[in-house]
Amino acid sequence: MLFPLSAQQVDTVPEVTEVPLIEEVPVVEEVPILDEAPEAPAKGDTMNVLGKLEVIETPENTRVTLGENEVLIVEENGDTVRVVLGSRGISIVEGEDGTEIKVMEMDDFPKTHNKTRKKRFRPHFAGLEVGLNNYVTPDFSLTLPPEDAYMDLNTGKSWNWNMNIIDYGFGLGTDKIGIVSGLGFQFINYNFDGQNSIRKDPVSRKIDEYVPDYAENISKSKMNITYLTAPLLLEIQIPVPRNRIYISGGVIGGLKLWSNTKIKYTVSGEKSKEKAKGDYNLAPLRWGFTARVGYRALGFYVNYYMTPLFKKDLGPELYPFDIGLAFAF
Repeated sequence: MLFPLSAQQVDTVPEVTEVPLIEEVPVVEEVPILDEAPEAPAKGDTMNVLGKLEVIETPENTRVTLGENEVLIVEENGDTVRVVLGSRGISIVEGEDGTEIKVMEMDDFPKTHNKTRKKRFRPHFAGLEVGLNNYVTPDFSLTLPPEDAYMDLNTGKSWNWNMNIIDYGFGLGTDKIGIVSGLGFQFINYNFDGQNSIRKDPVSRKIDEYVPDYAENISKSKMNITYLTAPLLLEIQIPVPRNRIYISGGVIGGLKLWSNTKIKYTVSGEKSKEKAKGDYNLAPLRWGFTARVGYRALGFYVNYYMTPLFKKDLGPELYPFDIGLAFAF
């Protein structure tokens, strides 16, 4: 059955409002995605020259460091400049009352946090040493045989002074164990206990006792020897509060540079002295064992030489040793 169109019910068509014009959107170029965004400096602009010189600038301060281990640090912050060279530092502050300069405590100096400071092995050889000398027979006796009694020493007056001018340390993968070497001078005097000195016999060329015929009383008689020394040590450092205890041992060598004897005596009641240079058949090269222990700048050392004092068959067979205090630089 059909119904007329007028009879059909027609839903009301909603009125369509006018659609506003949309402005043309610019085409945005696709930005490539980076695998990893560059990390911005934590403290400010950073400049690094050949991995040795680093400059960090921020609105508040400027910091300059030299060397991988920050051997030199200069930091400027307003009216304050701090300078650290090695283990020492100063602070310069300009104020209304003038300029103030003071020595800094290293704990007061701000450390960088953007990298880990590499600790360096620090050797203990350079410094000043003072001790006592003596020598022993091949069977390690301090008592000399009768034929060598003229070599008896006054140990309390037989001193050695050692000036170790440089040292070098090589850490074995850590700052607590390393190999140590260096260079120094050893000044030795052997003060004879008897009324005699020594000389090279003009005929046999051997070392023999010497007593001047004209000397009425010998008040002092000694032999002086100077060596150039160089060690090769294994050093171990044990951390303790505020510092470290160091223990080292190894070998030490010596090159004789010069030697002489000196005696003081009286002639007809007048004081006189006699000094004679010579090689005295002393071994030109020597080597021995050395051991050292210390804390901070104070230590102890002992040296024992495997080379006899005199050349073979040209003097008594005596093996030198010395022991004393060490003051590290």
